[in-house]
Amino acid sequence: MQVSFIVPLFNCLPLTQAMLASLQATLPSGLAHEIILVDDGSTDGTRAWLESLPPGQFRILLNERNLGFAGANNRAAAVATGEFLVLLNNDLVLLPHWLEPMLAAHRHLGPRAGAIGNIQRDARSGAFDHVGLVVNVTGKPEHDRSPPCWLERTFAPVRPMPAVTGACLLIARQLWTELGGFDAGYRNGGEDVDLCFRARARGRVNAVALRSVVRHHISSSPGRKTRDEENSYRLARRWRAELVAAADAGCRTWCRHYLSAQLYAPRAAEYRLAVAALAFLAHLRGPPPEAVAAIAAGLEGEFARWTELLPAATVPA
Repeated sequence: MQVSFIVPLFNCLPLTQAMLASLQATLPSGLAHEIILVDDGSTDGTRAWLESLPPGQFRILLNERNLGFAGANNRAAAVATGEFLVLLNNDLVLLPHWLEPMLAAHRHLGPRAGAIGNIQRDARSGAFDHVGLVVNVTGKPEHDRSPPCWLERTFAPVRPMPAVTGACLLIARQLWTELGGFDAGYRNGGEDVDLCFRARARGRVNAVALRSVVRHHISSSPGRKTRDEENSYRLARRWRAELVAAADAGCRTWCRHYLSAQLYAPRAAEYRLAVAALAFLAHLRGPPPEAVAAIAAGLEGEFARWTELLPAATVPA
């Protein structure tokens, strides 16, 4: 078995049906695979529909209670038999030739490969929603929504990134097992970034396959955003130093803002920093220490806000 596709379900039956139709229509010919559907306590007719499916078409797991995104994926991954796990949200629209570039990216990275993601566009508007996950000026992960240029897609189609979203993610089953899967202490958010950072800690490279494109009905599952603050706080407590170190995108934003301000109020004492910022933006050197310090200060501000907003007992360590 080469690939185990894992699809957690929680309501949104019409989207599930459309997503599975797109999956089956876009599978490479002759691919050895299994499709594992894990229903996470749906109440909208999903379970009745699952019972009506022809035997043997899918492997079906039914959770007695809602385990959340991490728990549902973990349960399915535990019974998967493929060399690769491909995690898929049930609100995706899969387009022709989306899988092959992800497998090629994994082959390209070889033993260094971590989690492989792809380009995701908003199913409604077509706007770019995900070209990997980066760390912003406040030290928090966010989607990179900048379209890649055709030169990069043509000549450098595997882009290393700090993390990728779990909405469409390929990972070797052996690595998933070594990492222990998703941390179920996160509730519908943050578990994918945490997994990617644990892979990075083992020397693996997470990357986006720039030639793989899917569409995504973003955050359509009920309750998707209700625990965002708790998840972000938990992630930051665990990976504080690593988030600052991975904030290349945040440092670039800081440098651009700094240079913009200098255009209107240049000061001779700031020329050194201006040159350092320009060199960093031109990929000639690392980020200026002032930019890194600004990211750390931004994250410190988030910690102060979380401490006031969230009782520590509500956020697992």
